[in-house]
Amino acid sequence: MNSLKHLSLLHFALFISIASLAQSEYMEQWPQFRGPFASGIVESNLIPDRWDVNTGENILWKKLIPGLGHSSPVVWGNRLFITTSISGSGSDSLKVGLYGDIDEVGDRSEHEFRVYCIDKRSGEILWERLAHKGVPVTERHTKSSHANPTPAINGSYVVAFFGSDGLYCYDFEGKLIWKKDFGRINAGPYTDPDVEWGFASSPIIHENRVIIQCDIVGDGFLASLDLETGKEIWRTSREDVATWSTPNFLNKYGERQIVVNGFSHIGGYDFDTGKELWRLSNGGDAPIPTPFFAHGLIYIHGSHGRYQPIFAIRPEARGDLTLDRESTTSANIVWSIKRGAAYIPTNLVYGDYLYNLRMNGNLTCFNALTGELIYKERIPEAMGITASGVASNGKLYYSLEQGDVVVVKAGPEFELLSRNPMDDLMMASPAISEDMLFFRTQHYLVAVGDSR
Repeated sequence: MNSLKHLSLLHFALFISIASLAQSEYMEQWPQFRGPFASGIVESNLIPDRWDVNTGENILWKKLIPGLGHSSPVVWGNRLFITTSISGSGSDSLKVGLYGDIDEVGDRSEHEFRVYCIDKRSGEILWERLAHKGVPVTERHTKSSHANPTPAINGSYVVAFFGSDGLYCYDFEGKLIWKKDFGRINAGPYTDPDVEWGFASSPIIHENRVIIQCDIVGDGFLASLDLETGKEIWRTSREDVATWSTPNFLNKYGERQIVVNGFSHIGGYDFDTGKELWRLSNGGDAPIPTPFFAHGLIYIHGSHGRYQPIFAIRPEARGDLTLDRESTTSANIVWSIKRGAAYIPTNLVYGDYLYNLRMNGNLTCFNALTGELIYKERIPEAMGITASGVASNGKLYYSLEQGDVVVVKAGPEFELLSRNPMDDLMMASPAISEDMLFFRTQHYLVAVGDSR
């Protein structure tokens, strides 16, 4: 019996060791939108804070990517993946800046929806696949694309989502494993249900499952699919307005949950069953930022319409957490603010501070544990910000729509370290892998690293 008990303990120790190694490897990759668990952080002391695309200083390579896409690059090992949509009209128009028009582009030409696998060290295209060719099922906003969702990868598979134009799973060699058609997925303003803006929620992969959030005008849902077959494991209905937020996975206190943003239904769901665990209303009415986790808390924010909140939520929360009009805290909400959150970029928690960058360039720093305001500064000459920031080596990297990347020193005092023109428009959030930064501009994929 003692020998059996000893063997059992060895098996348990081996399981824990393997799980720890897998977790460690995952945290060193950039497998989904905003990197590991959407944190926006991978540490490297070799990433530069200055570069020049014209002289080539600290530019390792620059690759033309045809078409238009706001999806971010994802990286596993030496392989980088990106998606794009190529218009048959020969025009991939994009209107950036601070404006509130609800206009659609009106391009009804046939499009090619493509997936690229690229060597991250050289920029060489290892393979490309035509996932779908056809007239897009829905329109896109003048500031949007038909390739908004960022792919998700796990070292063996890459999952690319083009909304109404399909979900596709390939292996790392480019073999199509499965595809699914969810029909028309119209993400547009709930005040004008006939307007089509384009889908943007990215898939995530965890424990051999693909999680997708489809909050749309009509029958919205959250679903779990088997990664190897595409078979639907569960689907949970969501009654909310259209959103463009990516879901996230949280494993805390022995419970695995999927956390999603929303307007009337921010919430947590059981990873295995899709059962609702908790809910919270009064988010922004066009939710875009992704929930993320730090300091043992769930951070969620949104900013559109009447509400512009930031919430710091205890992950063990259950039931309806909605605050009354006057309250900013409760037994389940450690702190919150009613107004002032970012609309499109997802916030960063780096060290003890939460950084909240709004589209107009206002950067607000809070104590991440208490919500205390540390500073409020403005990034000069910011004419629109869509991309979410990333962090590494004590620095914050923010991409501006007009084509500059500004680097801000992390910490309780605002210090702008550099401003790096990319000579192209920028909508996509960057990626970090080892000692490199990857920026997607309107026309190019650019690798930044220490060229010495």
